[in-house]
Amino acid sequence: MAIYHFSAKVISRGAGRSAVAAAAYRSASELHDERLGRAHDFTAKTGVVHSEILAPDGAPERLSDRAALWNEVEATEKRKDAQLAREVEFALPRELNREEGVQLARDFVQREFVDRGMVADLNVHWDFDAEGQAKPHAHVMLTMREVGPDGFGKKVREWNATPELTGWRERWAEHVNQRCAELGHDVRIDHRTLAAQGVELEPQHKIGPAGMRRETRGEDAERAQEHRDVARRNGERLLAEPGVALRSLTHQHSTFTRQDLARFVHRQTDGADQFQAVMSRVESSPEIVQLGQDGRGRERFTTREIMAVEQRMEQSADSLADGRGHRVSRASLAHALDAANDRGMVPGQDQVAALAHVTGDQGLALVVGYAGTGKSAMLGVAREAWEREGYIVRGAALSGIAAEGLEGGSGIASRTIASLEYAWERGRDELTSRDVLVIDEAGMIGSRQMARVLEHAEKAGAKVVLVGDPEQLQAIEAGAAFRALSERHGAAEITEIRRQRVDWQRDATRELATGRTGQALDRYEAAGMVHGHATREDARTALVERWNEARQAQPDQSQVILAYTRADVRELNAGARSKLQDAGELGADHAMQTERGERSFATGDRLMFLRNERSMEVKNGTLGTVEGIERAGEGKEASAQLTVRLDGEEGRRVAFELRDYDHIDHGYAATVHKAQGVTVDRAHVLATGHMDRHAAYVGLSRHREGVELHYGREDMADHRQLVRTLARERAKDVTLDYPTSFAERRGITPENEIRVPERVLREAAAPERERTGQEPPRGIFAGLQLGKHAAGERSAGEHIESAAERGQAADRRLDQPGMFAGVRFEPEPEPEPEPEQSRAPAMRQAPDRLSQAAERYGRAWADTERMRAQDLPVLPHQSEALDRAAAALDKVRPSAAQDLASALKHDPHLRRDALERPGEAQGAQLVAGIDRERGVRLGHNPELKAERIATEWGRLEQAHGALAGWQDKTRGQIEAQMKGLAQEIKGNPQLEAVMRSSAEKLGITQGSSLDRVLREPNVAQAIERTLSRGLSRDYGMER
Repeated sequence: MAIYHFSAKVISRGAGRSAVAAAAYRSASELHDERLGRAHDFTAKTGVVHSEILAPDGAPERLSDRAALWNEVEATEKRKDAQLAREVEFALPRELNREEGVQLARDFVQREFVDRGMVADLNVHWDFDAEGQAKPHAHVMLTMREVGPDGFGKKVREWNATPELTGWRERWAEHVNQRCAELGHDVRIDHRTLAAQGVELEPQHKIGPAGMRRETRGEDAERAQEHRDVARRNGERLLAEPGVALRSLTHQHSTFTRQDLARFVHRQTDGADQFQAVMSRVESSPEIVQLGQDGRGRERFTTREIMAVEQRMEQSADSLADGRGHRVSRASLAHALDAANDRGMVPGQDQVAALAHVTGDQGLALVVGYAGTGKSAMLGVAREAWEREGYIVRGAALSGIAAEGLEGGSGIASRTIASLEYAWERGRDELTSRDVLVIDEAGMIGSRQMARVLEHAEKAGAKVVLVGDPEQLQAIEAGAAFRALSERHGAAEITEIRRQRVDWQRDATRELATGRTGQALDRYEAAGMVHGHATREDARTALVERWNEARQAQPDQSQVILAYTRADVRELNAGARSKLQDAGELGADHAMQTERGERSFATGDRLMFLRNERSMEVKNGTLGTVEGIERAGEGKEASAQLTVRLDGEEGRRVAFELRDYDHIDHGYAATVHKAQGVTVDRAHVLATGHMDRHAAYVGLSRHREGVELHYGREDMADHRQLVRTLARERAKDVTLDYPTSFAERRGITPENEIRVPERVLREAAAPERERTGQEPPRGIFAGLQLGKHAAGERSAGEHIESAAERGQAADRRLDQPGMFAGVRFEPEPEPEPEPEQSRAPAMRQAPDRLSQAAERYGRAWADTERMRAQDLPVLPHQSEALDRAAAALDKVRPSAAQDLASALKHDPHLRRDALERPGEAQGAQLVAGIDRERGVRLGHNPELKAERIATEWGRLEQAHGALAGWQDKTRGQIEAQMKGLAQEIKGNPQLEAVMRSSAEKLGITQGSSLDRVLREPNVAQAIERTLSRGLSRDYGMER
C-alpha cells in the first residue's frame, strides 16, 4: 500500500561526509574523489533501477557527468564545515510498476527542483524487505548554488527555508495522488501529521535503507527497531481500543470501505500477524455499522458515533422545521421590498420565491443557489423584514472571508462559526427565540459542526436559515450535511445567475454548477481565456504578468489571484509583489518573522489576516493595504507596528504590533477555499492537478467581467487532460445516503444484512438521553416527520402564486401594479391559545412509514423535474437522491417506487401538487396514487389500464407518422414500444375484452391500427400486419 514519506537533510563536510561518496553510494557506482584522492566503489550494491543527472537550462554540459558534478561541488566549497548538497528522499507507491514509479519521481524532481535552478542527481531504488514486499523510494541529491554557463555561482539561501520544505512535502502528496488517480489506483497519501489528520496514535520514524540492511544482516538497527516499536505499540493500542481506528477513519469522512480500513491498519501495525489481529478486532467491534454499497459497488461502513452525530443533526433539524413563530408580517415584508425597489434592486422570480420561503414561520429554511445568483442580496431584503419585526439577525460562515462576504452583501453582522461556538461554550452571545441565524456557504460545514449548531438553535428556539451550493467546495470535516438536509427538507432554489455580466459566461457558470465542466472550459478556451504553458513555473509567471497588465489597464477594478495550495499562493504572492516593486509602488522593505515564516512588508503592500481577532475586528481572510510600518519597543522587546487600511467602503484602519499578532501574509493571492463567497471584477486562476470539479466551479465563478485560467503542461499535458482533471467528482456522503441503513433504522432488515443492535443505538444516543433525561426515540427516523418544510410548500407556496404571476413581480408593486405583484401573504392570525400539540411536537404520532417514504420520493422527484423544466441537466446528487428514495420506498413496499412514478406520470393533479406543494400534507395523496397504480399494475382496474394504453398508442402513432423516411433511427424505438403495448394487450384476455367492448368510448375506430391489433388472433400477426401497413397513415384514431 502507498505510504507517505518525504524527508530532506543537508550533506555537510563538517559531519565528515563527502558529496562524491554519497553520490557513488546512491547510484551504486564507482566515483573518484579528487579532494580525498581515492575512489568510492559501491558497484556491488543492488536495487538501483534508475540513475540520472537532471540539469537546468544553461548549465554547462560537464555537470551532466556525476563524477565531474560532485567533484566540482567539493572544489567550490572551501570551508571545513561547508554545506555540500541537500538530499531529498521520498517513498514511491507500491501500486506503481517500475516505469511508472521512475516517471513519477522524474516529473516531480524536474518541476520542483531542476526548473528552479538546481542540478539534481536522481536515483530510484527498488528494494525488497524480508517478506518480499517492494520498498520503492527515490534519493535526490541537489546542488545548493545557482548555476550558469560558467558553473556554480552564489548560494541560494531561500532554498534552505522551512516553508520550502513544507511546500515540497505538500506538493509531493498532491503529485502522487493525482498520478495514482489518473492510473486508476484507489490510493491516497497525506502529508499532514497524524494529529492534523485526527489520528490518535504515535507517529513513526522512517526506516532508512542502511537500517534495513543492518536489520537483514542481523546487526543492530536502532532506527528500524524504533519504527517497529512504534508500530507495535500502535497496533497494541488498536487491539485494546479499536475505536481509535474508527475515529481516525471518520475524522474527515462519514463512511469508509474495507480497503480504507486495511490501508490504515497496515500503516499502524508491525507484521502480518498483528495486522490480521487488528483487522479482526476492528471489524468485529460493536462500533462498526455496515451501510450497503456505494455507486461503485463497494461496501461502505460507518461508526455508531458518526451515525449518532448525524441522527442528532437530523433530529434537531426536524425539530426546528416543525417549529413555528418566526413569521414576518405582510407590512414588514412589503416595507423591505419597497426599500429594495428604491435602491434599484430588481429581484428575479427565483429570489422572490426564496425570500418568501425564508421569511415564513418555520424554524428551518434552506436555500440552494448557483454561484453568483444573488443569494446575499435576497438575504439583505429578508434582514430588513426580520429586523422590522424585532428579530435579531446574525450571520455565520465557516471562513472569515465568507463571513465578510455575507456581511458585505446582505448587511447581516457576521462572524465565523468557530468563534460563535467558542462564545457559546463560555456562555456568551447565546441564541434566543428572537434570533434568526443565517449560515452562508453551508455546504462547507461537516456533520459534527452542523449538529452542534442546530442543537444549540433548537434549544434556544431560534430560527436557522442555511444557504449554500452543494456542488461547490465540499466540507473539510466528515459528511455532507447541507446536501443531506436539503434533500430531506427541501430548499428554495435560485438558478438565475447575476454575477457574470456576459450571457455566455453565465451559461458557463451554470455548466460548472451542473457538472458540465468540459463544456464550460470549452467556452473559456474559445474566448482565449485558457492558457497552457510548458511548466507550472511558466504558468505562474504568465498569470502574474496578465494580472499586472489588467491591474494597470483598469486600476478601479477588483482582482484576485487564486490557487489551490499554499505553496503556489506564496509563489504567486512573491511574483505579484515584485511587479509592484518594479513599478515603484511599494516603500522600503521591512523583514518580519510571521507565523508562516519570514516575510518582507512595505507600505503599499496588500496584506491578509490569517486568524480571527475580535479586538481588532478582523477575521481569517480579511484583506487590507499596509499604510505604515514603524519600530515599536527597544532591544529584545523591539517589534514592528503595522497600520493597515481594511478593504470595504468604510476604509477602517487597524494598528497592531507583530509580537501581539503575527498571523499575516501577503494578500495578492489566496487559496480557492478562502475565495468561496468572494466576488471580484476579474479573477486569475492557477489550475493544478489536485483540483476537482468543485474547486474548478468555485475558482471560475468569482468574477463579474472575466477570468483567466493558467496551467502547466507538466501537470496536465493538454486541454483534454485539463478537462479530465477539473471534472473529477469528489462529493462526500453521509450515513443517511444509504437505503439499507434507512431500513435498519426502521427495523426492516433483510435476512442477509447486519442488524444494528438496539443496545448500540441506545448507547449511541446517550448524549440525547443525558440532555433530556428521557429515553430517545428508537432509531434515527422514529417519531420524526419527514419533509414538511420544503420550498414551494405552504410557507412558500401560499406566499407565492403561479410562476406567471411571480414573473410579473419585477414590474408591479404590491397593492397596485408594481414590481412585486404576485406576492401574496397569509392573513395575520388572531392570537389564540397554543394547542397542546404545538407545545409538545415530540409527542405527535409519526406518519406511517409508507407515507414518509412516499414524501421523500416526491421531494426528490420534484427536484429533478424542476431541473428538466428549466432545460438544465439533473445534478448528480439529485439523481442519487431519487435513486435512494426509490430504494427506501421499495423497502417499505416492493414496487412502490414504480407505482408512484406511474402515478406522477398519469395524474396531472398529483404531479402539480408534488411540484408546487411537496410535504407531509401530500403524503396521503401519494399513497393513494401508489395504491391506484398498484391496482392497475395487478389488473384490478382493467378499464383504467385500457384507457391509458389507448392514449399511449395514439401518442406513439402520431409520433411515428411525423418521422421523415424509413431510415430514421427513432422509428425503431417507437415501433418497439408499440410492439410492447400490443404484447401486453394480447397477453391479458381481460384487458383485451375490455378494450373491444369499450372501443367507441376509447376512441378506437374500425380499421384503425389499434383496432387491427384487437381483431388479430395472435400477437405476432397483429404486430406484423399493423406495422407492415404503415403507421405513418391515419387509421382513424380519434383520441
